[in-house]
Amino acid sequence: MTKAHHNATDRQLRLLVGLVVFVASVAVVGSIYAVTTDRVQTPPLWMILALTLAAMASHRTNITIRLGANKYGQGWKDILFLVGLTLLPPPWMVLCTAVGIVIGWLGGRVGPMKTAFGVGKDTIAVAVGGLVAYATGAAYAGDDPQFHPVGQLLVLVAITVVDELLVNPVVALATHTPLAKQVRRHLDIRLGFMAARILVALLLVWLLSIDRGAQLLLVAPLLIFTVHLWYLWRVRKRDERLSWQGLATSAEALNDVDLRRVMEVAVEWAPKLFSADGAEVEVFHTDPPQLVRGAGGNVDPDGEGEWPSDAFVITTVLEGRADKRPIGEFRLRFRGPVTLNEMENYKLRTFASALNTAIRNASAYAELQRVAIVHAHEAAHDALTGLANRRQLLDQGQKVITEAHADGVIALLLLDLNHFKEVNDTLGHAAGDEVLKQVADRLKAAARESDLVSRLGGDEFAVLLTGLPAPAVATHRAERLISALQEPIEVEGMWITVEASGGIATPPGTGGIAELLRRADVAMYQAKRSGQRIATYSHARDTADIGRFAITGGLTSAVADGTLTVDFQPIVDLASGEVLAAEALARWHHPDHGTVDPLRFLETVERSGLLPAFAEAVLDQALLACVSWREAGFDLPVAVNVAPRSLLDPRFPGSVVTRLRTHDLPPDRLILELTETLTISQLEVVDRVLGRLRDEGVRLALDDFGTGYSSLSVLSRIPVHELKIDSEFVSAMETSPEAGAVIRSTVDLGRSLNLAVVAEGVDSEPQRRALWEMGCNAGQGHLFARPMTAARLLASLHRGSGGRPGTLAPALHDEGAVIRLSPHRRAVPRQRSERLPHLGG
Repeated sequence: MTKAHHNATDRQLRLLVGLVVFVASVAVVGSIYAVTTDRVQTPPLWMILALTLAAMASHRTNITIRLGANKYGQGWKDILFLVGLTLLPPPWMVLCTAVGIVIGWLGGRVGPMKTAFGVGKDTIAVAVGGLVAYATGAAYAGDDPQFHPVGQLLVLVAITVVDELLVNPVVALATHTPLAKQVRRHLDIRLGFMAARILVALLLVWLLSIDRGAQLLLVAPLLIFTVHLWYLWRVRKRDERLSWQGLATSAEALNDVDLRRVMEVAVEWAPKLFSADGAEVEVFHTDPPQLVRGAGGNVDPDGEGEWPSDAFVITTVLEGRADKRPIGEFRLRFRGPVTLNEMENYKLRTFASALNTAIRNASAYAELQRVAIVHAHEAAHDALTGLANRRQLLDQGQKVITEAHADGVIALLLLDLNHFKEVNDTLGHAAGDEVLKQVADRLKAAARESDLVSRLGGDEFAVLLTGLPAPAVATHRAERLISALQEPIEVEGMWITVEASGGIATPPGTGGIAELLRRADVAMYQAKRSGQRIATYSHARDTADIGRFAITGGLTSAVADGTLTVDFQPIVDLASGEVLAAEALARWHHPDHGTVDPLRFLETVERSGLLPAFAEAVLDQALLACVSWREAGFDLPVAVNVAPRSLLDPRFPGSVVTRLRTHDLPPDRLILELTETLTISQLEVVDRVLGRLRDEGVRLALDDFGTGYSSLSVLSRIPVHELKIDSEFVSAMETSPEAGAVIRSTVDLGRSLNLAVVAEGVDSEPQRRALWEMGCNAGQGHLFARPMTAARLLASLHRGSGGRPGTLAPALHDEGAVIRLSPHRRAVPRQRSERLPHLGG
């Protein structure tokens, strides 16, 4: 609740109490006038003193019960007032009540406002009761007052109604509770208790009117006490039930993944659950720490409001799950000292435990989101320059080509730095990296905001130009970008002039961004060969494009006659050097063109209708090799890469199962490696295909983990058995803390999900040892073996390492040896590892 709202409520409360006191003062003045002018008969002095003393002690007849900071109970003053009005004339009863109540409240050590309200309320109630008594024909002449029973009942009802009308608005304002809610609170129980008090009051009046009835009045206290206990018991039971229901509802409401929302829900519910004046939650482990306060159903999300310095606060420490260190505090604020009973303490511990769990869960979710964002950024950006990488260029470029035709002409500029190798050889790789970073900054500054500047690797950059009014403008824009590199660059006190060659291409009719990139690459090499700074793609000079038709025809024959071959690269246990599995890699030796780059002929396969036949050919050769190793005593699974388009074919699982049965191999001897793509992460047909494969017993691996569209979201949908760390992270982990962090998080994720983790591109012993120390158990790369035929791999398994069959590397340590993890690792030269072509893509 805001401070202004709180002050406004206090003003309304003081105004209402002042009005009650004023009306009571009018009643007292009128009563004094009636008494002093002898308008009413003067009763015996002992009776006046007795009723004054009874009124003085009446405010202590409440036997109350506290739930949290609220007190519930109903007094029996209305019975005293009825008896008094039966014995004394109303003006005398008003004066006895006012004097007695004033003395009683002053002796109770309560605040002046509460005292004023209590005296005024009771005085008004008696005055109204007296008016009803006169109106119903009550007579006070002589020693025997005349009072009709119906009049007595109406007097008691009037007193009770006045009490309810005055108490409820004041309590509602004091506790910041809506008036309707305050009136409805325990209304049925209050009405029942009111009826019981009326019966008791009428019984007492009847006893006073009969002979020897005064002796029977001895049972009245016991009767009153019994009814009172019944009322308090009913109130306690209902409040406890509602309190536990509220606790369960609040625990469910705390189940949120947003930490801020969890804190706001806690401070919104806590004051109601514990009848507190306010609550706050402070979390320490965020940067910066967060504080949320709440009071009266209102939330202060920034914790800017201040609590009174004399507030009574109950603090509960929130602890972490593992180390038990405090991660925050939950506090309840009361206006005065409060002692919680055993049940309330248990309820507080339960709520704090639910809040603690919700905070930890929300914090864990936030950390997962942060890691996912970091991974997504790293997967789409170059670690050295911060520019977009090849993956982002391909993704965004394809999207622009498909959707942005109406926004103008699109062109791609591919840049390659001339003689950059000399910089690395002369000044070292650190100087070369500095040159690359400054080149990236200049290209970024010279490009338009809508252009995408990316680094493809090494000294190769690309700029996707969008929104061009005409294709000819691309050359002008490219000239300006290359001109931005002409100014010398200072590196380690030396000035270096950077020269670059560029190729420009516009989107082809077919082939998408991959063909656009290839054409820009062709144009760039044309510029280098001709000595120009910039060349535009010319189809007539594209010999690679002409030769592709011959490759397509030859590939059709290769798939049909079985001349397509498969090599295998072993997957090795990093600790022992034992071979665990082998990955199948498609190879093709064209009779005229020689060895064809896998990425090139696989692209042709995907564009043609050869994908199903190609996939079956590779799978057959991989399973035949698996059978030959199995018969030789080496029961190794074989891993085969799957093209994303194969996952869109509902017939693909049936084809896989048929070939496993043909070769009489258990399904778990086959591992299908999946690449993270937009197709995998979004289409439901992929879920059905992969679900059937897993149900059949085929193992699934997620390749290049950490570089896809959304690693965590893909992993949550696809039922994989294995994660493969991309070779880019392995090659960069010695020089890039971020790459090492990605590997560690992937290993930890695999361990927590009971998944195998394999590192790709392990090319040196330091990389092997570093991966093993991080907890990665398996790897593949040139350190252990380059891709080889199935027969050569079998021979290597027989030969083994150090006379140990089935191994390709010596063990890192003897069995039982203790390995000390070194805090400083030697830098490892970066080596280019082979990218594994996919089965059919």
